[in-house]
Amino acid sequence: MNITDDQSIIQLDFADEMKSSYRDYAVSVIIDRALPDVRDGLKPVQRRILYAMTELGLSPEKPHRKSARIVGDTMGKYHPHGDSSIYDALVHMTEDYSLTVPLVDGHGNFGSIDGDSAAAMRYTEARLSNGAMALLNNLDKGLVPFGPNFDESEKEPLVLPATLPNLLINGTTGIAVGMVTNIPPHNVNEIIDGVIAYIKNPDITTRGLMKHIKGPDFPTGAMITNADDIASIYETGEGRITLRAKTEIEDSDYGRKNIVITEIPYTVAGNKAKLLENLVALTKDKVFDEIYDVRDESSKEGIRLIIEVKKDRNIENLLNGLYKKTNMEDTYSVNMLAVKDKQPITFTLKRLIEEFVSFQEELYTKEYNHLLAKANDRLEIVDGLIKATDVIDLIIEILRGSDSIKQAKACLIQGNTEGINFKSQKSKKQASALDFTERQAEAILAMPLSRLIGLELLKLHQESDLLHNNIAEYTNILGDIGELHKIIITRLKEYKKKFGRERLTELDNLTKEKYVEEIKEEDIYVLVDRFGYVKSVDSASYSRLTDDTLADYSHIIPIHNTDRLCIFTEEGNMYQIKAMGIPKGRSRDKGVLIQSLCKVGHENILLYIAAEDLFESQLFFATRNGFVKQVSGVSFDTNRSVIASTKLDEGDSIVNIVPLSVMEVINPDQKVILITKKGLSLGFPLYEVSELKKASRGIKGITLDDDDTVLYAAVAAPDCEKLALGQHSYDPRKIRTRKRAAKGQKAKIEI
Repeated sequence: MNITDDQSIIQLDFADEMKSSYRDYAVSVIIDRALPDVRDGLKPVQRRILYAMTELGLSPEKPHRKSARIVGDTMGKYHPHGDSSIYDALVHMTEDYSLTVPLVDGHGNFGSIDGDSAAAMRYTEARLSNGAMALLNNLDKGLVPFGPNFDESEKEPLVLPATLPNLLINGTTGIAVGMVTNIPPHNVNEIIDGVIAYIKNPDITTRGLMKHIKGPDFPTGAMITNADDIASIYETGEGRITLRAKTEIEDSDYGRKNIVITEIPYTVAGNKAKLLENLVALTKDKVFDEIYDVRDESSKEGIRLIIEVKKDRNIENLLNGLYKKTNMEDTYSVNMLAVKDKQPITFTLKRLIEEFVSFQEELYTKEYNHLLAKANDRLEIVDGLIKATDVIDLIIEILRGSDSIKQAKACLIQGNTEGINFKSQKSKKQASALDFTERQAEAILAMPLSRLIGLELLKLHQESDLLHNNIAEYTNILGDIGELHKIIITRLKEYKKKFGRERLTELDNLTKEKYVEEIKEEDIYVLVDRFGYVKSVDSASYSRLTDDTLADYSHIIPIHNTDRLCIFTEEGNMYQIKAMGIPKGRSRDKGVLIQSLCKVGHENILLYIAAEDLFESQLFFATRNGFVKQVSGVSFDTNRSVIASTKLDEGDSIVNIVPLSVMEVINPDQKVILITKKGLSLGFPLYEVSELKKASRGIKGITLDDDDTVLYAAVAAPDCEKLALGQHSYDPRKIRTRKRAAKGQKAKIEI
């Protein structure tokens, strides 16, 4: 289609359009998807699920209904974002290990604390829990605003009339665009006591609230180890809580001890199996040599993870290591972010309670206005019926003399007697004085004759008295905020009795103790093949390797398992790897690339040596530009994983690094051999090479032409007859010893 009208083309700046569209998307996610409303503590999907279940009549006393039906109604009417996200939210609201007061009563396989996923929605059933009813009661009384759904075919509540502080009791978590919310769950008793304390004293401080609300109380129990930080978190709405599993020590067989994990951190809830797998993996990899066995003996009675410890091992030290390297100790990041008036706000503890109380005042005011209006409406009818019984004979005469209900109704309301046949003028005159209201007239016309019985009349008078009392009570409550607060407190105390329980999470202040590895020292061998694959074997396994098998390895380094392997490269760097970190293997195992154990990259490796041997050695360095030096091995004693082993000029590199024993260094007949690219050779005594610091460049060992470089370097013993350097061999006895830094002679090379 050709567009010729320029006005039909809308020109937009791409950056502005992307900015505007992304902003709209971000706001939609923040307000309508990821963050809870500060009033009822629910995300939109949760609110819609509960409302859909209410419409299906799934109250706690009713039978369960298929989850697929609930998800279908929610998605079709209110939440068109996919069935999996709705079902996931439904499943979450059933989890007693995630929520202090679950909002959905599930029937069937809804997953477990181990990490098992829930069965498909076609197999599970659900209904509302008693906790959910505390959020849904009086939904039909017009207490909360309703709005159109996504296609304006239905109405849905924009907030639920929650009379339970759900946001603080159950907590929440959610990730929006550029922000995250993470509100921990709390103890029902403590939160309700804190709310009541605020109602009685709105000027109460955070410290005052914390006399009632000690801190988060997670459904999984466990322990908070930085309790002193909680006050700061409550005052700012942000912070970090350290959670630690609860453990017990029990005796086991053969003198061993058991560490029994009875409560896990909340961050591991729904992932207990992973914690167990982590413990097993650390045991198999010998990270914790103290552990004999790991097993899960959990049941319906509670969590029971067994870590069986070898005899005569330091259990406290092992626990410190487990806290450091597993999720037995974890961090929970608190960010009390919620939506108020379509704005995301980070709330303090007091502010959250203030918002809840303000919402309760609004709800209860609307509720009692509703009750007052209903009582006034009923009193109008009851008074009309009582008044009607006093003139019942006249009313009967009006009904018998009227041609229609409309005519009789007009007479009752307006005293209009036109067209009605009366027995006497007196009756007509009395009828003209009637002034019932329209609602009273309708009730009179619908009144059965049984109302004329004396007992029924007595009931009407009693109901009238009750209504007058109720109206007086409602008027008093609405006119006095103190009376309204008493009603709020009374209901909160009822919830406390219904949902309250003892605190599960223990509060303490503990410092992290350092873990000291208990490692059984043994001799191992590190094997490196020509492709750079490395593995380690113990002494027994090494002794069983054949000469043909050993020939496949270019480097074989004896080392203690507690030592470190030091690697020197041509580029002048030294890398360190813990011997324990080198994977153990069998003869047929390939091993792992050395690059996966350290950051050596593609550098050419010249020397592998155990740190223990290095520190007892003297290293001889020779570079391509002809510089030489000796460096004490002790200079390389460092905990850093990589350091510079020597100083190199631009374009220079190391030709060889030779570890020397003390006896070799002091032997005056030890000779340095240098062979150049042009085939020149030079030999000079080792004692002419000075011992320098590792950061030095070295001293000149040979005078080179501009286009020549040192190709090979070695240190030869006096009795050495043949020296292998690369693919060539040299007889060091034929290389004339000259003064260091002299011009080389033509080398006699054997191939």
